[in-house]
Amino acid sequence: MKVILLRYGEIFLKGNNRQFFESTLIKNIKHSLKEYQFDIKKIGGRYEISNYPEENEVDIVDKLTKIFGIHSLSIATKLESEEQLIIDAVKQLDLNNKTFKVETKRASKIFPIHSMEFNSLLGDVVLKNFQGAKVDIHNPQVTIKVDIRENGFTYISTNDIPCADGMPLGTAGKGLLLLSGGIDSPVAGYFMGRRGLEIEAIHFHSYPYTSELARQKVLSLVEKMKDYLVNINLHIISVTEIQETLNKNCDKDYMITLLRRMMMRISQKIAEREGAGALITGESLGQVASQTLQSINATNAVVNIPVFRPLIGFDKQDIMNVSRKIGTYEISILPYEDCCTVFLPKNPVTKPKIDRVLKEESKLDIEKLINNSLATEEILKL
Repeated sequence: MKVILLRYGEIFLKGNNRQFFESTLIKNIKHSLKEYQFDIKKIGGRYEISNYPEENEVDIVDKLTKIFGIHSLSIATKLESEEQLIIDAVKQLDLNNKTFKVETKRASKIFPIHSMEFNSLLGDVVLKNFQGAKVDIHNPQVTIKVDIRENGFTYISTNDIPCADGMPLGTAGKGLLLLSGGIDSPVAGYFMGRRGLEIEAIHFHSYPYTSELARQKVLSLVEKMKDYLVNINLHIISVTEIQETLNKNCDKDYMITLLRRMMMRISQKIAEREGAGALITGESLGQVASQTLQSINATNAVVNIPVFRPLIGFDKQDIMNVSRKIGTYEISILPYEDCCTVFLPKNPVTKPKIDRVLKEESKLDIEKLINNSLATEEILKL
């Protein structure tokens, strides 16, 4: 019988509330695989998925690898813990011209052969039955895992498949992601989802200065992010009036700082309404003018909820590597501009002074501008 074994990681560290994390993980697994019939049960410190449609195994495994909270999985053969049955199952593996090692875990002490002895026995079976097979205990192409459990069953699998790891989505509350359409912010959302944070997203646009293609780019990003973050509510808000007002009345060099402060104010209002306890940005220290320490302090000053910046110490190549891994990179590099490129000053200030920022903002009716932007809100439940 074929089964899929799931192993979780950090949940092991939880104490009396482990049940909450485990039940959330199970709920997320059932949601991700909702189109399939299957059974799932806990066996020791892992889960067993059985009675699933084997013709859909590739798709099922792909979905499971993207569920936060699962450390790794294996496709295994489940059989009764009898020596000859185990030997026969090993003979069915694909080991011709491959290096291998055998790892036996003998949780059931009723099984008469000790682990090391059984490793040797099964190693001899492989060498006698597979052409060109060679033992390599340090860097084998195939690791044959034989897990003899107390329940009378043995699980035989080869190389583990790494999964998304982290904590189950939804176990750490909710955060609002400022989603620009670039490379960084989807990666920031991925990392916070990996810590168990349910993600909503907010996107600011400057239509007609930004195009419909820029909007579609963001929708495509959210669709791709759903592979890991499941359901994402996307709040789309216009800042066209804000940018036109800033361009008309304020120092051009402070445009980016002033715009970001307005975006943070708006985002906090949305976050509070939607029950999100933090904002999330894709900022990386020193990457652009708006991401210096002084600029970050200037934007932080207008909100009173936490702002998570999971990429703050990453360099660009680190971020691009993760972007490729999660499938957002090719969408992010599409050449459609976001609102931050509209009215872009030639020499944006990199070390804004707060007294100067406040002086520029004194020229504005901040509450009116915020309310007008909020009135443009469109909510897409994806």
